[in-house]
Amino acid sequence: MPQTTPLMAVTGSTLVLVLAAPSPSPSPSPARTRAPGPYARLFALRGARGFTAGSLLARLPMGMFGISAVMMIAGQRGSYALAGAVTATGLAATAVVAPWTARLIDRHGQARIAVPATVIAVLGSLCLAVCVRTGAPDWTLFASYAATATTPNTGGMSRARWTHLLPRADRHTAMSFEQAADELCFMLGPVLAALLCTAAFPEAGTLTGAVLLLTGMLAFTAHRATEPPPAGTRPARGTSPLRALLPLLGLFLATGAVFGSMEVTSVAHLSGLGLGAASGPVLALQAAGSCAAGLLYGTRRPRSLAVCLLALACAMALPWAAAATGSLPLLAGALLLAGAATAPVMVTAMSRVQALTPTGRLNEGMTLAVTAILAGIAAGSAAAGLAVDHLGTTTAYALPAAAALSALFVRRPSDRTRVVLTTGVDDPQ
Repeated sequence: MPQTTPLMAVTGSTLVLVLAAPSPSPSPSPARTRAPGPYARLFALRGARGFTAGSLLARLPMGMFGISAVMMIAGQRGSYALAGAVTATGLAATAVVAPWTARLIDRHGQARIAVPATVIAVLGSLCLAVCVRTGAPDWTLFASYAATATTPNTGGMSRARWTHLLPRADRHTAMSFEQAADELCFMLGPVLAALLCTAAFPEAGTLTGAVLLLTGMLAFTAHRATEPPPAGTRPARGTSPLRALLPLLGLFLATGAVFGSMEVTSVAHLSGLGLGAASGPVLALQAAGSCAAGLLYGTRRPRSLAVCLLALACAMALPWAAAATGSLPLLAGALLLAGAATAPVMVTAMSRVQALTPTGRLNEGMTLAVTAILAGIAAGSAAAGLAVDHLGTTTAYALPAAAALSALFVRRPSDRTRVVLTTGVDDPQ
């Protein structure tokens, strides 16, 4: 009990004893609670963890199917030329079919279209494995792999859900997470596919990828509460995302060329040094750098697209310089830094896609961007192959730097369109 001090006072002829009120004991200060981070707030949304888990599971096979098909066909048929032609046909079919599938998803809803489209793609993968195993004619391989072009753009659908759930100011973190998830899947997918095809049997990578794709898509679409409402009506004339995104598609094409040329050149360079076995882990470092940078970028204020592209162009010169030294540690470090520079570009560019795409066509707009990236990867891979054969691997490392620099200048036409990024402020370019 706190002690009191008696006070005496005289009022007239009366002596009054006054007890001072006890001073209140200091109350303990409440413990400071740490504010949740941006990713904790992101996944506190109801249903966010569920659809994200399904999305990651369905996206992992995207990094598995290509290398699985090559290893399976080349292993059984003894022809890398045939394997490359089959996968190139599938890429061409995807460029045609994927935007059409995305348009149907925007119009009729994700669950209604994505599930049957996934079933068709899975049947195509299973048919490919059977045809390869049974020695069916070559044309059946092309037809089977072309059927996998109906695979929905899971990353685009996931980004559409975040756009539906979040206010504009909170979308930057979500888009950064999605970019990191893409990099993680494309980093782990080839490793898992190669392990399955070599340790188990040649068709194991394709079969496992088909199971993961179907399981992940069913889990993703099961969370209907987070699904954006379908447009429901036929899009009006003049609202095609292609017209709005045309200036940006050149940027995505150039960025894809960065990825494709870097991968082919790195594999050829390491093989020339007698370090072909190290190509997988070294390329995984590049993807890991992009994954980590994407997560970090989501906690920071977004930069302008011009700044991100300038950083990318500078970072892509590092592997070129490291290759001239012939040092594997230097090249690995340079690829790690180059990978870290790609995530901010992709996050900021995808934010611009969101801003420019007409209402109700977001998944189609995202798919157009991904299709442009895939086309750029194919072109960059082909150009790097020619450069390696005629100029050598060190000179071929100039291609990614040149492609990144061209992306910086290709972006200029898109600057004429006034856009508002996901932060709710004008693009400062």
